Amino acid sequence: MTTTPLAELCRIVIAGVRNAGKSSLLNNLFQKDEAIISTTPGTTTDPVTRKIELGKLGMCAVTDTAGFDDEGDLGELRVSKTSERLETADLILFATPANRPPEQAELDFLNWLRTNTRPWLGVMTFADQAVHPEKEKFFQRANSVSVNNNSFDSGLELIRRMESLEHLLEQELTPVQGLVKEGDLVLLVTPVDRAAPRGRLILPQVETIRDLLDRDCAALVVKERELRSYYNNLGIRPALVITDSQAFSKVAADLPPDQPLTSFSLLFARKKADPKWLIKSLKVLENFPANGRVLVMEACSHHRQADDLGTVKIPRLFRQVVGSQVEFCHTRKLPDDLTSYDLILHCGGCMLSRKAILYRMRQFEAQGIPVINFGMFLAWANGLMPRALEPIDEMISLYRELHQPG
Repeated sequence: MTTTPLAELCRIVIAGVRNAGKSSLLNNLFQKDEAIISTTPGTTTDPVTRKIELGKLGMCAVTDTAGFDDEGDLGELRVSKTSERLETADLILFATPANRPPEQAELDFLNWLRTNTRPWLGVMTFADQAVHPEKEKFFQRANSVSVNNNSFDSGLELIRRMESLEHLLEQELTPVQGLVKEGDLVLLVTPVDRAAPRGRLILPQVETIRDLLDRDCAALVVKERELRSYYNNLGIRPALVITDSQAFSKVAADLPPDQPLTSFSLLFARKKADPKWLIKSLKVLENFPANGRVLVMEACSHHRQADDLGTVKIPRLFRQVVGSQVEFCHTRKLPDDLTSYDLILHCGGCMLSRKAILYRMRQFEAQGIPVINFGMFLAWANGLMPRALEPIDEMISLYRELHQPG
């Protein structure tokens, strides 16, 4: 890894009607021509995302979207894509042309923003032209800024106003936040199999190592085959052992039963998702329908190997410990209708932001579909519940609350 992962960046989404100057706004932020601009309505079709360092906001991902007033069959698809980006945005820039009266679509969007908890900033574009009388009171002045589309200099004031909203932005937990203290030794078990990316570790492992170093901890990285030898010769007891979920069974067998142990996937369940719904969903495994249907969802487009975790290993283990007649389906996008499934098994979500994962989970919960992430299922299937949750106070508390005997 040589750059900050996209999922860890502040997500800024530029939204507005067609020809509102959204692409020009993107160019102003970047101080160069990043996006194609045209007077033709609908020039921007799919969302376009670029990375940029924005002062106090740090590294950000800025997305230019299609107009939310787009029309026709293709227009509906474009609006749907824009809506998806808005649902997972950390900060929304509402671009509206100062020289034109408000459109109904803009009034509707403004009402949506005002009833939503997400931080947003109104941006009056075309500030080099006369302001239309109806636009003068469109935004509260404290929540808007004017931008001259023809001048990159106006982007500097926009950035300053965006920085002023920093305190409203929700920050994701880091992988080991609250779990370790300065000077701790943490042992990381990272199998290297055919699915491991050549020349590097997978993203959750990289992020965890960096987080440990930031917290002045020591990280010892071993493969599962060498774990017992290194552990027995350490001379000091690790504060925590974190393993890849696929190695849960062997790692647990090689460690003393009182050694705190969890997995990268469980750390990311706390970091990215709603742990309460995941832990509550474990109950479905205790009495799963004999011919039940499971949807396996993954976020990234990796090339699947012969022993792929999501399509091979997890279905095989599930049939062994839960039910041999269970049907498995696989997807990388959120289906419109989930009601035909009895359970969703979701990856750890390291390639998605917390807001994106929570957006998915709201859809699951609204349709009453239980969801468990890969690591939580593997811990349960290997008999490591609740041990694997014990190092994470909030998750073990939820487990005890929701899984009381009787």
